[in-house]
Amino acid sequence: MTQDNLPKHIAIIMDGNGRWAKNRRLPRTMGHRAGIKSVRRVVEACVAMKIPVLTLYAFSVENWKRPKREIGILMRLLSEFLEKEIDEMNEHNIRFTAIGRLEELPDFVQKRLSKTIQATAKNTGLVLNLALNYGGRSEIVDATKKIAEKVKEAKMPVEAIDEESFSKFLYTDGMPDPDLLIRTSGEMRISNFLLWQISYSEIVVTKKFWPDFDKSDLEKAVQEFQNRERRFGATEAASRKN
Repeated sequence: MTQDNLPKHIAIIMDGNGRWAKNRRLPRTMGHRAGIKSVRRVVEACVAMKIPVLTLYAFSVENWKRPKREIGILMRLLSEFLEKEIDEMNEHNIRFTAIGRLEELPDFVQKRLSKTIQATAKNTGLVLNLALNYGGRSEIVDATKKIAEKVKEAKMPVEAIDEESFSKFLYTDGMPDPDLLIRTSGEMRISNFLLWQISYSEIVVTKKFWPDFDKSDLEKAVQEFQNRERRFGATEAASRKN
């Protein structure tokens, strides 16, 4: 892997915690705890590679269907992770953000998110972005409602609605679209993740479960990204000219 043509934004669907635990005859929650260690490894690797943005799919709108006990443990693990990692984030110049319908999360999680966001707001290095209570369709619906309100209040003409203006109403406003989407556990689907933003993302799928994913796996995915020719709908000759 070289330092040339690195992705500006890496998005990861962290999948396989439960199956990792099942294979070891452990409770599913142990898989989630092991997954936190992988988060740390990947964040450290992105800092070392000087990746500008890393988005991790941590909790989807569909995950509320899981058993209440598991959801409760997941929320406590998230809060504990944020509390423990603030100093590390500041030490490594990491700015923390979160996207999704955050107002529907438990109060104690919302408070911890707000505290972490504020504590790291002045950092200028890696943007660590967690997708929480997130759904790609929900995001597009929320953006559409905001635009509709603007139009209704005569603050935005219908003619002004295009792809660029629409993007400004998404949760990811101000961030570049992901260049590279990684999914662990071998599943060949995108699971309602960043549906608008990944239109031209390069996708890398690994069979490893998330708790086994490490720095070398991330580097392999980035190297595969670097070896691909991105055409954005153009022919090979046209893309080379550009």
